Amino acid sequence: MVHTILFPSSFFDGKKIDEDIQNEYEAAIDTGLWEVVLFSYEKWFHDGVLVLSKEIPSPVTAVYRGWMMKEEQYASFYHKLQEKGITLVTDPKAYQYFHYFPQVYEAIKEDTPKMLAVPSGNAYSLADIQKKFDRFMVKDYVKSVKGTNFPTYFTKDTTEEAFRNAMELFYQYRGELLSGGLCFKEYVDLARYGKATNEYRVFYIENEIASVSRNSLQGNFTPQPPKNLLERYRSLPSPFYTLDYAELADGSWKILEAGDGSVSGPSEGQNLYAFYRALYQCLNHRLLDN
Repeated sequence: MVHTILFPSSFFDGKKIDEDIQNEYEAAIDTGLWEVVLFSYEKWFHDGVLVLSKEIPSPVTAVYRGWMMKEEQYASFYHKLQEKGITLVTDPKAYQYFHYFPQVYEAIKEDTPKMLAVPSGNAYSLADIQKKFDRFMVKDYVKSVKGTNFPTYFTKDTTEEAFRNAMELFYQYRGELLSGGLCFKEYVDLARYGKATNEYRVFYIENEIASVSRNSLQGNFTPQPPKNLLERYRSLPSPFYTLDYAELADGSWKILEAGDGSVSGPSEGQNLYAFYRALYQCLNHRLLDN
């Protein structure tokens, strides 16, 4: 049975939950299904030392809910937890698959905007990118710099100088967090309902659609992604992952992002109690059915 959940502690107190995850922590506790273990945020993220809030008397399988880590850090986290008797449901290979978008792109490319990936250190040509896309956006293998003054997208008319200046800004924003390389993604127009787009985050857990929640502050009247589209991606190679779907201006649907479920946040307003019940049920459904 998977009944242990691992959360990061407060930076200031290794025995208290991280303040930004308080609501998730309380929801997990309220279900009565989970035993919670904390690890010291300060010790791990600053010193690379794993300190738990309690000893684990016998080996357990656990699920992690917390902050994003680079793939090497997650692999170290996974193996150090094993030394303390905790095996995470998501192994380093599955984490990397969803952490780096070019890894999962091949599996979802029929239903996501086209993309060109360039590993860190490799040369690329703006002219070649402009031949491939009429409009394109830029992110690294993990995240964009959305919400900044970095351009939302570039076009065939973007000059070398303008692009070079913009990319200098991109590298400043990502800094040491820059991961994997660059993704040049086709820019698509999203459907709008007033000022809101129509985006959904879907958590997949053990090949089940565990939750479908509105993810762009849109009203409850907006259409949901087609069920057959959601079903198409139930069996990707991880026990716990997310896909973000968006309605386009022409009424079709695309996957915009993918992520590891351990580090994907809930949607604003998502029912966290229901989520943590679903997490438990999906992780244990084979055992519960027997």
